[in-house]
Amino acid sequence: MGVAALIVAFALSNGFRDEMRDKILEGTAHLSVLRANAPAIENDETVLTRIRKVDGVVSAFETTYDGALASGPSGSAYAVLRGLAHDSEKTAVPQQWIRVGSFAPLFEAYQTPDNQIPSVVIGDELAARLGLRLNDVFEVIPANAVGLRPTAAARRLRVCGIFRSGLFEYDSTWIYLSLDSAAAFLSGDHVASVISVQVKDPDQVKQISDEVRKNLGAGYTIVDWQQANQPLFAALALERRMGLFIIGLIIAIAVTNITTMLILVVVERRRDIAILSALGATRSGVMLLFVIEGAAIGAIGAIAGVGLGLFACFLGNHYRLVSLPADVYSISNVPFNAHLTEVLLAALIAFGLSVAATIYPARAAAQMRPVETLRDA
Repeated sequence: MGVAALIVAFALSNGFRDEMRDKILEGTAHLSVLRANAPAIENDETVLTRIRKVDGVVSAFETTYDGALASGPSGSAYAVLRGLAHDSEKTAVPQQWIRVGSFAPLFEAYQTPDNQIPSVVIGDELAARLGLRLNDVFEVIPANAVGLRPTAAARRLRVCGIFRSGLFEYDSTWIYLSLDSAAAFLSGDHVASVISVQVKDPDQVKQISDEVRKNLGAGYTIVDWQQANQPLFAALALERRMGLFIIGLIIAIAVTNITTMLILVVVERRRDIAILSALGATRSGVMLLFVIEGAAIGAIGAIAGVGLGLFACFLGNHYRLVSLPADVYSISNVPFNAHLTEVLLAALIAFGLSVAATIYPARAAAQMRPVETLRDA
């Protein structure tokens, strides 16, 4: 039971961490390049060219992240307007997220007349909160429009698609629109505030970030996905360590039970041990008997625990047993991701501790004096 609980704890922790990591990497940049002490990036084409030359960079494109107040038939809500350039469709937009409609009209917005309502793709949670459906028109007021000319305040947008990422933070706030439409909310200039960079290996983002920083020189701030989400993953790591420590106490209790059981065996079978010693059994031979017994118990327990733990993970994934409120935990379901190395580690630790638990009773049995034991018996 201890091994099974440890495997399930490992798998549940891995599932939550991997699910959060995958959702974050699907929807956000691996690297975000910003102009230090400036609201927008000037000469963005030159910056893009320099970034794309860095080894390991898959794509780089302009984008914006602007806060806004969205208003629909059912109410109002805070939203994040993410502007995307029309040439970034294949690399910036996770196509598998789309549930209704399409991303295509969004990237055609730059070809439409000025008086046509721009198209946007909105998260399903935000759409439900605002009461929006496909082709509905709603209004947004950008947060940075306060104090600007009146025509820059309320803007009308048309829903051309509804997406679901599985991450509540995105689904409840994000609105995709063309970069030109996002820029028109302010001065009308085609300016980007952020360069989003996707890399080949997200785990090597630190090295690639250093290379990008060398290519761009001073004056730019680079934030990678690990930095942006450091508090989240630090909290998950702490939770994982504490959970495994508590689950490890189950194995510790099981090991103590093995020691206690073998001590009782030594006490109950003193006469048998004395007879073996009188017939010529060596101390090492007597010790080996108890070590083999403890190892057999540990091996059976470890194998049974692995089977039980993997079966529990299978049931958990098949029936989606761990469902969470998405508005609290950001994801609605946690998968059980059992890694082979961790399964083997749990089994080996349990087996090793079981063998270690036999040392004291085995030594006690080997140190018995057969003459005194038989006389007392």
